[in-house]
Amino acid sequence: MKTKTAMVTGGCRGIGLAVSRQLVLEGYNLSIMGTSKGEKVQPVIDELRQKGKVLYVSGDIRSGGDRSAYLDATLAKFGSVGLLVNNAGIAPEVRADLLEMSEESYDRVMATNLKGPFFLSQIVARQMIRQAENNQSEGQTAEADQAAKTADNSGINGLIINISSVSADVVSINRGEYCLSKTGLSMMTRLFAARLAGKGIPVFEIKPGIIETDMTAGVKQKYDHLIEQGQFPIARWGKPEDLAEAVSLLISGKLRYSTGDCLHVDGGYHIRQL
Repeated sequence: MKTKTAMVTGGCRGIGLAVSRQLVLEGYNLSIMGTSKGEKVQPVIDELRQKGKVLYVSGDIRSGGDRSAYLDATLAKFGSVGLLVNNAGIAPEVRADLLEMSEESYDRVMATNLKGPFFLSQIVARQMIRQAENNQSEGQTAEADQAAKTADNSGINGLIINISSVSADVVSINRGEYCLSKTGLSMMTRLFAARLAGKGIPVFEIKPGIIETDMTAGVKQKYDHLIEQGQFPIARWGKPEDLAEAVSLLISGKLRYSTGDCLHVDGGYHIRQL
C-alpha cells in the first residue's frame, strides 16, 4: 500500500509493542491507542519515535467516543489510514469457574475484546472506503492525492488484522468470557472479510498460542509443564516477536488472492494428534 499509516490498539506492551516496533521498522506511520496516560508510556513512545513517526492516543476501546477520537486524531496527524491491527485485549480479573462467572466480568471482557474491535473496524473500514473513492474522483490536487492515496495497482485499499487467541478453539472453563470473546473475534474476521473483499480491503486473523507476556506470567508454571509434556510440537514459549513477524507477512502484499484466513502462531498446538 502506498499509504503506510497503521493503527495499533494496545501497541505499547506485549504483543502490541512487538508489532509496533516491526511496523515502524517497515516504514509505517504509527498511531497507537492505549488506556495508559501519556507519561506512563512515554519511554516506549520515545523509543519508537527514534525509528519513525508515532502518535499515541489515550482512550478506552470500549467507548464509542474514544474510538472516534482515535480515528480523528490519526487522520489529523497522518491524513489517512491503511492498516488496522486490533490487538488490545484483556483477561478476566478473576479466573472464575463457568458457574461462578459474574455478568460484570463478562461485560468487561466482551466489550474490550470483541465489541470495541468490531466497531473500531467498522469506522476504519468506512474511512478506507472513502479514501479509495476519493482517489477515483476527478479534480484532486497532487498534494491531496498524495495524502489520501491508499490503493496500489494490486487493488488493495487497506488491511485489517485481528489478533485473537488459541482460546477461540480451546475450552478454559475458568475463563469462559475470554474464550467467547476470542471465538467472536474469529467470526468477526470472516464477516468483515466477506463484506470488504469487494472494496479491496483484506481482513485476516492471527491466532497466538502460549505467548510470553505479562498476561501469561501468572500461569507460567502451568504452561511450562504442558510444554515439557510435549503438548506443543514446537516445544517452547512463543515470543511477541513471533506475532510481529506474522503481521509482517500479512502486510507484505504477497497474499493478494486471500482474505478471511487465520494464521496460527502457536507452535503447532492446533494440530490434532492421535
